[in-house]
Amino acid sequence: METDSVESMAKASKVAARQLAVTSATQRNLALNYMAESLEAARTQILEVNAQEVAAAQKQGLGEALVKRLTLDDKVLQYMLARLRKVAQAPDPLNRVLEGHTNPQGLQVYKKTVPLGVVGIIYEARPNVTSDAVAVCIKSGNAVILRGGSEALRTNTLLAETMITGLAKAGLPRHTIQILQIPGHAAVGELLQMHAYIDVLIPRGGKELIQRIAEGTRIPVIKHYDGICHLYIAADADPVRAVELAVNSKCQSVQVCNALETLLVDRACASLMLPLLQQAFSAQAIALRGCAETLSYLPEITLATEADWHTEYLAPTLSIKIVADIDAAIAHINYYGSGHTDAIVTQSLQFAQQFEQQIDSASVLINASTRLSGGGDYGLGSVIGISTDKLHARGPVGPNELTSYKWVAYGNGHLRS
Repeated sequence: METDSVESMAKASKVAARQLAVTSATQRNLALNYMAESLEAARTQILEVNAQEVAAAQKQGLGEALVKRLTLDDKVLQYMLARLRKVAQAPDPLNRVLEGHTNPQGLQVYKKTVPLGVVGIIYEARPNVTSDAVAVCIKSGNAVILRGGSEALRTNTLLAETMITGLAKAGLPRHTIQILQIPGHAAVGELLQMHAYIDVLIPRGGKELIQRIAEGTRIPVIKHYDGICHLYIAADADPVRAVELAVNSKCQSVQVCNALETLLVDRACASLMLPLLQQAFSAQAIALRGCAETLSYLPEITLATEADWHTEYLAPTLSIKIVADIDAAIAHINYYGSGHTDAIVTQSLQFAQQFEQQIDSASVLINASTRLSGGGDYGLGSVIGISTDKLHARGPVGPNELTSYKWVAYGNGHLRS
């Protein structure tokens, strides 16, 4: 592909975005349902292509966690289809009047939601991101340019082309969805220079990828940094509930961004809780690393280093630290955390409210698993990711988060006096 091909793609996306912005919610929802139908019809081919790429990834010696994220099966594909259909059923995020008034001179003024325009999504592995990204962008009236990892290129291309079939069936512009297939970093570098056409970039992947994108472009970036997620077991926590929440937060899916990475245990309940936790995590084959005080109760586990408190493992490894009280827990989380998801187990409303108010994270959960922070359990349907930024979006990035707003004024020959 020639050098200007990326620019041509970006230009086409800009044109499509302007056409998409004036479509009705009914038409966009119809497109989402047609996309789900098209993917369902292509199910056998999609799974076959994906299986070939998974086999190639395993042959290349790619890590187990990456291969797992790359893999599609019937269950994952059905989940993708369900999310497309759920987004179609959600309220329209566009043309909502956020506020308005009529001024003393009779000028009618209001603020309404509008699409961002063109969204570029750069991501690694996870073919389900392809359908989620498209669903969120179409619902919010945005054109999307996809750039997935090379290890899933064929799967992602097939998914995108299949969804474009559904898109066209609904009468939406085909360039609403585009996928950048050129291998290598040069094409991504060109994409990062398309600030005249692309309105926002959303990188999904490791910290190095996100930093490289954010530092290499003038386009605004919604960043999804590390998920160094914590669970604090307060002094008054119910032991059975605490163990259940800790195990679910860590073990339900260890390779995802809202999985537990550091467990904080109040000193007042450490002697009771730590043996119970060790037994539960041992049954799940989780390797434990603990502070020196934790090792006084669990001498056979590995001593944690300073680096462990900064680490997102995305693997069956968990760090444990004993803290003096809730203030120490909050201080640890706000210093070492990534602003993603943090939780507390407590029976005290006072502790719960203090934790909620003082933890500086996108999601704070009280007596609930960290794995619940996300689009599905928050009622958003598909999301592109979980932003650890505070501007423009924070937390799960769904259709509402991919809108901006404009001010509109209706007058009757009004003049400035």
